[in-house]
Formats: sequence, C-alpha cells, structure tokens
Amino acid sequence: MSLRRLPVLAGAAALLLTTACGGGGGSRPGERPAQTLSSTDPEAAAAELLAEMSLEEKVGQLFVPVLTGTTAEENADVIERYHPGGFIYFPENLESPEQVAAMSNGLQELAADSGAGVPLFLGVDEEQGLVSRLPFGARFPDAMAVGATRDPEAASGLAAATAEQLAAVGINLDYAPVADVNVNPDNPVIGIRSFGADPELVGEMAAAETAAFQEGGVVAVAKHFPGHGDTDVDSHTGLPVIDKSREEWERVDLPPFRRLVEAGVDMIMTAHVLMPQLDGSQEPATLSPELIDGVLRGELGYDGVVTTDALNMEGVRQTHDDGEVAVRAVLAGADQLLMPPDLDLAYSAVLEAVQEGRISEQRLDESVLRVLKLKLRRGLFDASPADAETAAGVAGNTAHHEAAQRVADASVTLLRNNGGVLPLREGTSVRVLGAGAEEIGAALADLGVTVADSVSGADVVVVGTDGARGDAEQRDLVAQAVTSGSPVVVVAQGTPYDLGVLPDVDAYLAVYSSMEVSRTAAARAIVGEVSPSGRLPVDIPGTDLVFGDGLGY
Repeated sequence: MSLRRLPVLAGAAALLLTTACGGGGGSRPGERPAQTLSSTDPEAAAAELLAEMSLEEKVGQLFVPVLTGTTAEENADVIERYHPGGFIYFPENLESPEQVAAMSNGLQELAADSGAGVPLFLGVDEEQGLVSRLPFGARFPDAMAVGATRDPEAASGLAAATAEQLAAVGINLDYAPVADVNVNPDNPVIGIRSFGADPELVGEMAAAETAAFQEGGVVAVAKHFPGHGDTDVDSHTGLPVIDKSREEWERVDLPPFRRLVEAGVDMIMTAHVLMPQLDGSQEPATLSPELIDGVLRGELGYDGVVTTDALNMEGVRQTHDDGEVAVRAVLAGADQLLMPPDLDLAYSAVLEAVQEGRISEQRLDESVLRVLKLKLRRGLFDASPADAETAAGVAGNTAHHEAAQRVADASVTLLRNNGGVLPLREGTSVRVLGAGAEEIGAALADLGVTVADSVSGADVVVVGTDGARGDAEQRDLVAQAVTSGSPVVVVAQGTPYDLGVLPDVDAYLAVYSSMEVSRTAAARAIVGEVSPSGRLPVDIPGTDLVFGDGLGY
C-alpha cells in the first residue's frame, strides 16, 4: 500500500464506523441494523464487512457486467438482484459529462441502498488513442506513440489527465495500461496499444501510467497477463496460441508485469491466450491455476485483484459453457469476472459451485477480501458524488488538450528522408491522399502550405496509411502516387511496420496513431514547425530499421 493513500484510507475508515452493515442471510435493503467497524485498517475493516455479507452478496462482488442504457435506474434490478462488484461503461452508455456524472452517482446510490451497501467499481476501457470510450475530453495518441517519445513524463501526463477526466464523471477504474510487449508485426489486437517491443521501455511507461492513475484516485488495471504481444489471432474472435519457451517468455513478456507487481498495481487483467510451454492444461491463461495462482501469485507474489478479460470473447469460450467458464476462472485464481455474456447463468453457476463445495468458501472469501480492500484503499466508501459542472469543465480542460498535442509532437519519428525532401520548402504545393487526408491537409493549410486538388498539380504527394502492411488498397494508393514522379511522403498512423512493404517512398513519418493530434503533429513535422524527435519503439521487418532509430532535421 502506498503511503500517499493513507489520508484517503483514514477518511474511508472513519465513514465506515457508521456504515450500516448488519447481519447476512439475504436481508432486504433497509433491514440491516447499524453496526460499527472497530478498525481503521483497510484489511481489518474489509474482514468485518465480509463477515456481515451473505453468500449471495459475496458472490456478487466477483461480477462486473456491462451497463444498460444511459441512466442508473435501467440497472437497478441488476444491482438489487446480484449485488455486483462493479460495472463497465461502453460508448452506448456515455453521452455527455453531465449525463455520465448523474449515472455514476445514481448507480452508487443504488448500491449503497442494496445488500451490504458496498460501493461499485465503475470502470471503462480508456487507454487513449484507438481504445477510447469517452465521447468528450482530450484525446491523446496511442501507447506506441508514447513509447516513441521515450519520456515517462508523457505517459504519466496522459494518465493524470485521463484520471482527472474519469474521476470527474464518477468513473473510478480504468482498464489500462497495456503492459503487453508487441513483438509480432502481425498482431491484430495489440499493435499500437503497446508501448513497443522492448520489455524495459514497456515496463517503464506502464509503471508511469499506473502511478499517475492511482495517484489520481482511479484504479489502474495492467493487461493482459501473461502477455498478448506475440499473437497473430485476436482473442475476441479466437484463441491465440503462443508457443514460446519459459525462458523466452521470462525475457520478453514477463518484465513489465514483474515491474508493475513490485510497484503495487491495483489490478491485473488476464489474457485469453494459450501458452502450452508454460502450462500443460490446454486452458487459456484466464482459466489456468498454474499461471494465475502459480506464477502471478506464487512466483511474483502478487496479492492484488486479478480480473479476467471480457468473458464474452471467443478466446475463453472454446471448450466450456459460459457458466463453467466463470467457475473455472474463480478456481484458477481470478477475483473479478468481467462481462459474462449471461450474467444470471454465470452468477448461478458460481453460487452453486460454492454451495456444493467445488469452490470453497475460503477461496471465495479470498477474492471478496481483495475486492473490498481495494475499494477501501481507493476511498470508494467515502467518495464524493460527481459534480456535473466540474465534470463539464474537466472535459473541456485546455491544458489536457495541449498536453495531448505535446505528446503527439514528441512522438513523430522520421525514418526516411531521401534527398532531404522534408521539411518542405516555402512555396511547395502538396496533394494529400489516404488515411487522415482531410485532417492532415487542413493542418497543412493552416500552416501556410498550398494544398493541391490533384497529384498532377502538386510538387509533393503526402499519403496517409493505417495498416498498409495488411491492406492492398493502401499499398496500391502509395504505388500510384510513386508513379506520378513527384516525391512521396508517407504518414503512417498505425504501426510503423508499413515501411517494410513501401520500399519506394521518398520520406516516411511514423506517428503511431490516427488521433487528430497525431495528424496535426505530422503536418507540423512536414513543414518543419516540429523537428522529429521520436525514436522507433519496435523493429521493422523487411528493412534495416531497428528499435531506437529515427532521423531529425
């Protein structure tokens, strides 16, 4: 436990001294007599709370379902019936800062009036960049752009701004950062969500984000243990198999998670990946006692909360029905079950497994205690309601938007500049094509560049790409630009691996993100307003470019 959180803990414990916690046995809300907690220590207070919870309430704390609608009342029945440990927001639940704040407040009020009155984890996937759910607030570039800056302050600044935005609307948990080391250029699900291919870089950046999230009062969730960076299958649609040795895994994938465990990360998410050389059970990591209880808890000494990745993903639904998946995840060592596709089926299966002794009550209590202790440590029991006016102000915080632009500017990596085509000379006319053409062109025009209507009327052709390595149409567009005879500048907004299949371009800028700030940063680098200072966070197959490369002006 970080000493920085002690003042919050004391406040939470003080409030708990007057919390209504009475006897178990499935009592209805309002029937519990007021009872005091004798300790201000989170562990002791959590144990007292646990002792007063019914079996049904304890099982409920394991579950984190998807929210319905845009109001708290639409989820009242789920709270009353299952007493869930939390919920996860998605774009369909998020409209405006004021609406999200009101919904968060309403959900917490319903939880306070239900069962043991345990507050909810209200979480969201707000990694920034590609995976960003909020329709408001500053949009930072993706993690790989942050990795290209080589600056831990960029990572902590991103997380601090994000935490402030989330906390302002009552969201107290973020399923971030990504601690995967992306060493597979064909990874269909991680890619630019990773800080890069170097374990030390990934660990440093993930640790910086984790600290900033937690200091901002938001639970950080490192993902996806034991590592999802060396896959060529998306676990949303299938089960990735990572057939690497224990030694190779310890060298590449493990170091960021080890660092985060040592740094006291609040929560770790499991991956739906099969690693046959680490675990002979033929089960994905989410269902593997050997990987969760054996490696993560036993070898690394992690005693924080372990959450599954979403249980509606096909990677964990290959060999068991949805109820059995939930039971096996608990038996493997998971403390929270995220997004079960059928909440009633999963909840009933776990409850029955406890009642029949397949899951011991001791095993159940271990998970519930971890959940309760984390809620106490992060001050959920005495958190103030979100304020609509404050939420709206934070969403429009100019400083956050400026910080996002600084990160994007610092990430721009120049990997080819034949003939010194960049920066553009004064008076150069440019035709902009491909991914992000409208935004890049508008940014260039704002910087005084003449943007041509056709390739034939341009001195230079700028082509935006985003995944051209796997997209023939994008490669053809670049090839057509090359045949024009004008110098061709590619702005890669996905992974930088595109350069390996675009050998004939004159200049190549990697910005690692399709966010507006990254497209603006590319334009600024093209005209020389920003000197490219980013460095490759990965190797690029098919070229001689490796981790750390990058040109300047």
